[in-house]
Amino acid sequence: MALEIARAGYKVYGIDPDRSKIASLLRKQSYLMDIRDEDLKEVINEEEGLIPGNDYACVALSDALIICVPTPLDKNREPDPSFIRQVIEEALPYLKPQTLIILESTTYPGTTRELVSNVIEARRGWVAGEDFYVCYSPERINPGKDGISVKQTPKIIGGCTARCLEAGSALYGSFVETLVPVSSTTLAETAKLLENTFRSVNIALINELTPLCERMGISIWEVLEAAATKPFGYMPFYPGPGVGGHCIPVDPLYLSWKSGKLGLPLHFVELADRVNQGMPGLILERIQWLLQAEGKTLKGSKIILSGIAYKKDIDDIRESPALALFVLLLEAGAIVQYCDPYIPSFKLGEMTYFSRTLQPSLLSSADLVVVATDHSAVDYQGLADAAPLVLDTRNATKDCTRGRIAVLGKPYQHQVRWGK
Repeated sequence: MALEIARAGYKVYGIDPDRSKIASLLRKQSYLMDIRDEDLKEVINEEEGLIPGNDYACVALSDALIICVPTPLDKNREPDPSFIRQVIEEALPYLKPQTLIILESTTYPGTTRELVSNVIEARRGWVAGEDFYVCYSPERINPGKDGISVKQTPKIIGGCTARCLEAGSALYGSFVETLVPVSSTTLAETAKLLENTFRSVNIALINELTPLCERMGISIWEVLEAAATKPFGYMPFYPGPGVGGHCIPVDPLYLSWKSGKLGLPLHFVELADRVNQGMPGLILERIQWLLQAEGKTLKGSKIILSGIAYKKDIDDIRESPALALFVLLLEAGAIVQYCDPYIPSFKLGEMTYFSRTLQPSLLSSADLVVVATDHSAVDYQGLADAAPLVLDTRNATKDCTRGRIAVLGKPYQHQVRWGK
C-alpha cells in the first residue's frame, strides 16, 4: 500500500515499532518476498516518497492516516484489537482537523466506529464527517501470488458518513484502478470477513469429505477433478493438513464472536473452524497408522516434514498447520526435522529449529517423510525415490511414477487401513 501511494506522487511516512524493519527499509533492502529491493529504491529517499520511521509526530504533517496493524486472536481465541487501540492512542496528540483516517486491518463489524471515530469524537470533541473523516477499506493481498497488484485489486471502502466516504474515495481513487464504495464501515468490515469465512467453510467441507473418500476406497482428488468440470455453480477447494496464515484461521472467528455478542451464534462457521483446526491431529493419526504398518512406533521414529510455511512458495509460518503438526509430533516423542527453502529457521519456545537441506542422504535416513507444504521448488520424484515412505498431505506427488507414497484423501496403495 505504501509503495503504491508513493508511486502516485504522495509523500508517505511509514510508522513501525520494529526498528530492524525500519533499518532494512532505509538500506532499501526488502524483508518481504512480494517486495523487491528495486521497488524500495524507486520510492525511498530522504526528502519524499516513502519515509520509514517510528515517530508518530509525522501524523501532524499528514493529511491521511492509514492503519494496517495486526488483529490477532487472544489466548481464548477471541478478537484482540489492542494494536488498533494503541495506534489511536499514539496518534491522538498529533491529529489535526480534517485528517482522513482509514482502517485496513481485518476486524469485527463495528470496530471502525467503536475504536476509531467514537474515540476521537469523545477525546477531541470533533464530529466525524465534519471535523475529521473515517473510513474502513479492508486489505486484499494474496501472499506469494504474482500478477495482481494492490493497484489492480478492486478496493472496497465504506465511510462513517457520506462525506467520509467521499474523502476516502478521493485518496484511494487516485492510485487504485477500481473502487467498490459501500454504504457503511460496518458493511465493509463484514464483506471482508465473509470473503475469508467463505474460504474457511468450503475448505472445511472438503477436509471433512477427505476421510470419507479414503474409507470408501476412492480418491478425493479425482472427485474434485471431476466436479470441477461443471462450468457453473461450483468452485474447487482442496484438502490439506489444515489452514494457516493471518486470514482464514482468524477472520471467521471475528465474525463468529460478533454474532455471539448479538445472541446469534454461527454454528456453521464454528464447526468449520473445528474441522480445519483438527486436521493436524488427523494427519498425526495417519502417520501413526503408517508407522504401525511398518512395525514401528511414532515415539522415537525419525520424521521429516517437507515444508513448514502455511502455504506453498511463501516465507510465512503464522498459524501454519505444518507447524502445528511439527509440535504434535514432538509431543508424541518423534524425532522431527524439517526442510523448507523459504523458512531457514523458527523459534518454538526456547528452542530454535533450522531447516535441513532436502537431499537423498537425509531423506533415506528417515522413517517417514511428510509433504506438509507443496513448495514448487521441491523435486517430488527425487523425494519419493530417496525416502523409504512418504505421506503426501497436498497431492504434490501426483505426477510421481515411483516410490512408496500414501496421499491424504486417496486409498493407500499398500493396503494399509486408515484406522477403524
